[in-house]
Order: sequence, then C-alpha cells, then structure tokens
Amino acid sequence: MSELIERRHLPAGTPILLDDQMRPIEPVSSWFRSLGLDAKDADTMSTYAYAVLMLLGFLAKRGLDLASATETDIQDFRQWRTRTQKSPVQKTTMTKDKAAIKGLYGYLKKIGAVDASPWRSGSLGDRRVARDMRVRHMELEQYLYFRDVGFGGLVPDGGLDLSFRGWRPHRNRAVCELALMTGMRIQEWSTLLLPELGLLGGRRPLTTEVDLSVCAKGGYQRTVYIPMDAMELLDPYLLLERPLMVAAAQRTLRKKYRDLFVVDRVESDGERVAGVFEGRRVTWVVKEMDPDFRRLCVMETGDGLNPMAVFLGRGGRMPTFSGWDRARWRAWDRMKELEGDPAKLLMPRRRWVYHDLRHTFALRLLIFLTREALKDSQAQELPMSTLLDHMLGNPLLAVQRRLGHERPSTTYKYIRYLKDPMQEVDAAFREWTAAGGASYAAIAQKLMGLEGSDASEG
Repeated sequence: MSELIERRHLPAGTPILLDDQMRPIEPVSSWFRSLGLDAKDADTMSTYAYAVLMLLGFLAKRGLDLASATETDIQDFRQWRTRTQKSPVQKTTMTKDKAAIKGLYGYLKKIGAVDASPWRSGSLGDRRVARDMRVRHMELEQYLYFRDVGFGGLVPDGGLDLSFRGWRPHRNRAVCELALMTGMRIQEWSTLLLPELGLLGGRRPLTTEVDLSVCAKGGYQRTVYIPMDAMELLDPYLLLERPLMVAAAQRTLRKKYRDLFVVDRVESDGERVAGVFEGRRVTWVVKEMDPDFRRLCVMETGDGLNPMAVFLGRGGRMPTFSGWDRARWRAWDRMKELEGDPAKLLMPRRRWVYHDLRHTFALRLLIFLTREALKDSQAQELPMSTLLDHMLGNPLLAVQRRLGHERPSTTYKYIRYLKDPMQEVDAAFREWTAAGGASYAAIAQKLMGLEGSDASEG
C-alpha cells in the first residue's frame, strides 16, 4: 500500500519568510507551502512573497498584524504603494499585489486565523476593467536585424563580426526563429525537451508538433505546429554548440547526480519517459512535467549525462527566465552600439522583448488568413454578410487556436472554413524564414542605398 502513496515535493523556489530570529513567519509560510503543493510556479510565488513582505512591513509600522488589519488599512496600503512611497508602483504591479493579498486572506479565513477578510472587491482599486493589451510587432527588416545582428553576431551586410563576443549565437538565433514561427510564450519554448521535438535517435524530423499542457499559460492544453524552417535553424546549434555545452557540463552534472531525474527509457514516440528519481523508479508523461522538474531531466549515455532540455545554459542546465533576459539585454546593447548604420532606424524606442515575437506571429498570421478568406469569398461570389462573417470568424479562430487563447469560443462554428491548419503557417512566413527568405545582406544593401536605381522594391 505504501508504494501507492506518492511523495509530494515542494517546488524549488517556494518562499519561506523568516523573522529576526530566523524562524518561519506563520501562518504566511504555511500559505506558501500550500501554494507550492498546489503546483503554483516559483516566479508567481516570488512575486507574492514580495507583496506580502511589503504589506507586513506597512502594518507593522501601524502596530498591526494580518489578523488585526481592517479594510481601511488595506486601502491605505494601496495608496501608499501607488502614490506616497518613494518609488510608486504601476498598475500592473498593484494587480499582482491584489492577487497575493486576496489569496493570503482567503487562506487565513480557511484555517480560522481571521473571522472575515478585510480585503473586499474594490479595496485595492479592483474595477474589473479589462486592460488593453499592448501589441508590439516586428516588420521583416526589424526581425532580421533582431535575430541576426543582435543575437547572431553578424554585421548588417550579413558578414561575420570577428569582434563579436556573445555567447551561443546559434542557440539564440534558433530561439528567435522558434518563438516567431510558433507563437509560443517564453515559458513554453524555453522549457521544451528533446523528445518533444523528436530530437532523440539521431535524426531530426522536417516538421513536428508539440502538445503543451502544464507549461502553457493557465495549463490550457493545445498543440503547436513547428514548421520546417524553425526546425532547420536548430541544426547549427544542435551540431556545433550543444555538444560542447554538454561536454563542459559533465563534472557539474555528476556532482548533482543524486538530485537529477535520470531517464533510461523513452516510450510512445517521446510522449512518456521512465527513469530513476530520488532512488525510486518513476514514469512521467512528458507534457505533464512542470518546468522545475524538466530542469532535472538527463539521460545516461555511453559518453556521459545528456540533459534533456533542448536549450541549455552554463552547467548544462535549462536557462531561467532571468538568464534569457540577460541574453536579450546583450542583444539590445549590441544593436544600439552600431552607431551610424542605417539599420539603426529599425530600433524601437522601447527594448524588444521575446513576447513581441508572439505578437508578430499573431498579426502576420491574421493578415494572411484574412487575405485568403477574402480571395475565397470573392471567387465564390458570396453575399457581403457571409463575406464579413468569413473574414472575422475564420482568421480570428485560427489565430486563437494557434496562440492557445481561451476565448472567443463562439467563433468555433467557423472551423469548416479552415483548409490546411499546418500549411497556413508555412505560407504566412515564407518570406521571413532563414532558409528560403530574403537575406539580411540584401535588406542591409537596400537600407544603405547600395542597390542600383532599378532594384526591385519589397
């Protein structure tokens, strides 16, 4: 019977708040323990911990604690955070504070630590108004400058920059292409494992599909299609950079061997993996593995330990979000350093973020599908009302499915209009790809005015 009882582990990064005597602050630490056991991700818990620390400090200055705080105190805390403290926070930060405080008092009420919660809807300015999403997308020239010059270490004419001292340019270019061509979020593409892309066994598939679940936002399951060009741009990284990174990480991985999930069998075409973790034999469905556990996955090979993460950082470990941010900041600084180059005009006022690639995917695909819908409707001489339904329903539905958005569900009735859900991605980005699209050198020539007067546009 004991073999049927699964041990529950707190995820790495679960906060523990300590007092001046280095003792856990209760019942706050117990609340974080409950969040960890409920599989709340470490980044969210870290944000909650900071918000709770700020609240505890604010109440302590008033001689209060969590149990004695009133609704007025919570409102005053909001005013202090957003207006009167030395560095007032933005609305987005206050939204996270609200989520933390609401969740904490819900827990305190549940365990009987308070009779009623002082948090009320509206106490922290909760108006239930949907925020307008800021969409920043890239044009083709901007994307190639971002990918090849910022991350790839090239110069604007497409040549090598011998002075480039960046780290793993092939990996970073592949990441940009994968994010753009799939629309995946950073928590989705950065946590991919080799079997999910069919990269075990020595042969790379031309295209593939990935079933997202736990690593997707909100845990909403969807299937992501990865086209040929995104797969092809992985080759330089997989053949040149990744083996060197794995070899350099062997000593570090061996030291942590007892803490790793050592996989010795991959089942069902990469859908399940089996191995040893903490001395026990376990089998996992790959899509159900959370990011923290994925970082522990390695395979024992004849040549050493091979991490199962597709994208590696130093020590053979899956890079954290902050690690990817450092790569992005270095790329941004590099792009800005190219003073006097016409391509400098491609730089936006605000620093690019990885999520802009997702927005670019959505907008490019939406534009392409809308144009295709218009062509089909005109060819069939459909009435205007059907034409408008077709243009609004079909493209939005396809993009919604690709991005894994929860709404609008009512547009699913237009699914009959979709032709080939895989080829549409290839066609929408045909001119953007590294394999078959315009080279950065050609674009740079145009920007620098090096083309002849009869050069073609576009």
